Amino acid sequence: MEKRIIECVPNFSEGRDPVVIKAITDAITLDGKDENIKLLDVDPGEATNRTVVTFVGTPEAVTEAAFRGIKKAAELIDMSKHHGAHPRMGATDVCPLVPVAGVTLEECAEMARQLGERVARELRIPVYAYEASALRPGRKNLAVCRKGEYEGLAERLGGEDGADFGDRAFDADIARTGASAIGARDFLIAVNFNLNTTSTRRANAIAFDVREKGRPKREGGKPNGKPLKDADGKTIMIPGTLKGTKALGWYIDEYGIAQVSMNITDSKTTPLHAAFDEVSRAARERGIRVTGTEIVGVVPKSALIEAGKHYLTLQQRSLGIPEKEIIRIAVKSMGLDELKPFDPSEKVIEYMIAADSKETHRLASRSLTDFADETASESPAPGGGSISAYMGALGAALGAMVANLSAHKPGWDDQWKMFSDYAEKGRSILDRLMALVDEDTAAFNRIMAAIGMPKATDQEKELRAQALEEATIYAAQVPLRTMQTAYEAFDVLEAMAREGNPNSISDVGVGALAIRSAILGAQLNVRINASGIKNRETAQELTEAAEEIAAYAASREDAILNIVNEVID
Repeated sequence: MEKRIIECVPNFSEGRDPVVIKAITDAITLDGKDENIKLLDVDPGEATNRTVVTFVGTPEAVTEAAFRGIKKAAELIDMSKHHGAHPRMGATDVCPLVPVAGVTLEECAEMARQLGERVARELRIPVYAYEASALRPGRKNLAVCRKGEYEGLAERLGGEDGADFGDRAFDADIARTGASAIGARDFLIAVNFNLNTTSTRRANAIAFDVREKGRPKREGGKPNGKPLKDADGKTIMIPGTLKGTKALGWYIDEYGIAQVSMNITDSKTTPLHAAFDEVSRAARERGIRVTGTEIVGVVPKSALIEAGKHYLTLQQRSLGIPEKEIIRIAVKSMGLDELKPFDPSEKVIEYMIAADSKETHRLASRSLTDFADETASESPAPGGGSISAYMGALGAALGAMVANLSAHKPGWDDQWKMFSDYAEKGRSILDRLMALVDEDTAAFNRIMAAIGMPKATDQEKELRAQALEEATIYAAQVPLRTMQTAYEAFDVLEAMAREGNPNSISDVGVGALAIRSAILGAQLNVRINASGIKNRETAQELTEAAEEIAAYAASREDAILNIVNEVID
């Protein structure tokens, strides 16, 4: 299951006092002790008297951390004394939640509304809901919510233009904290496209070609013609080709080149690779070449995976390859490493979080030797359940390998898509089984934790018995999921036995043997854990489901091995 990750980018109205800024970021991260929060960036501005903080994590952790940051800012920042160059209306001026992985924009919008309601209720700070979480259509635009800034709050609050949450007449508390805008928006990808020119003018022309806003329409269609106005006196614009983008051209002394600097505000409509391709096209039409790309800040893994798969598809290459290889194709295709090395562990949000989390200590991340040594140690886990899941992963990996080899076999180019689809399916099964390697061990540890619960009183005994029953059921469900997931690999292996590269037919056979062994091994774990379940009806349902899969697995293995042996003989 994809990990759920969101980003939060609160803007605090303090950019000059490092003590206040650190106190706020310490509150967000619990002095660095909140393992579910990763602080990505702290960007203070003296002229704006404003600090932009960026952090990511699980939705629950991020919304809680955002609340802590808002609370601390309200304690330390006095808006009645605040002055700065940037528009603002509160100690926490804006606080957007941004979906990164496994979370939709709509879900983030609801989280933002709940956060806004809590801030208003517990901290007595008026909150305007904006962007995707807006409760009034006109308030999607932040500028509308912040109209009149801090100085205009006394007139707005308590009236028709009052806050969405915690609205009341301006008072001494609001005079100190101001109001906040809390909302949800899509992830903003900041990217610069490197050009083989030093001309800012040419870079701007390309930017105007592609950005959504486009360029002014001029008299006679001439570049130096007077901009045309509509009936309301507004400049008439010729839209660019890329929706959800803002862009301009500039010259960078550090690199000695011009760039098209772009913010992709809607990456669903305009993915990163689509922006790269379109800027490249527009540049070519002006006799210029895009030589590479610079990601500013961080990027979600999905943006690079989509890009890698896009360029692999153009090459008619299989998409069912390891994630790191797909990302490497994206990096090379868009020249992300032209100006400096591109390290995914420092630029991809999901990898940055994993580097600081307990995930780096997972069984699935260990070397073959370390995994074998851990299995052979005196510790009872990992045991047969984890090993079964790993055998299944290896069987699925062999199926994906044969599909990948077949997709790239000379003379078989017209079938590459079919083999790529099978490779992707094998890759998905492999990834799910690798996750079950750790989940099986976690299930065993859950039983041990239940056994260790206190049992001095009748109530403690009851709670312990309930926890042990739930843990035992879970410990039987996990290997059953291993059986179900591993069984899916037979479809890939049988297709490769019939259609795949005959030179790899023995690999298909080994894969089938590994899958059958994984299923039979996991079945033993279902049975032994089911024997400890007090609810015998539940236990019977689990064991019967396992028996059915094991029976089907035997016939699927036989069918595949018959094909394998015919080809070999």
